[in-house]
Amino acid sequence: QVQLVESGGGLVQAGGSLRLSCAASGRALSAYAMGWFRQAPGKEREFVATIRRSGGSTDYADSVKGRFTISRDNAKNTVYLQMNSLKPEDTAVYYCAADPRWYRQSRMSSDYDYWGQGTQVTVSS
Repeated sequence: QVQLVESGGGLVQAGGSLRLSCAASGRALSAYAMGWFRQAPGKEREFVATIRRSGGSTDYADSVKGRFTISRDNAKNTVYLQMNSLKPEDTAVYYCAADPRWYRQSRMSSDYDYWGQGTQVTVSS
């Protein structure tokens, strides 16, 4: 079983950037496909990005495509989400998640077995 801890959230002005990190422990991150999701107040959790085990393939929600980049460093057991050109509508709690079916690249939160506690991102206008 893997444990996930997110960091890097905070308050930023619109147009700014943040880089979120998700550190894994308990098992090698390389065993999992990884995803980032977010949940804004009063809304359902939504898909943001996902990356396959090797890092060779990524997928993004249309709302973040071209602004966000997901990457991973399996040697450091860490997944990243670089967020540029942030907008107020990006405000949410951001969660990383691990899918042990490493061959998959899913946008569905129900496909991910392990979750971090989340990190708050607030974008002011």
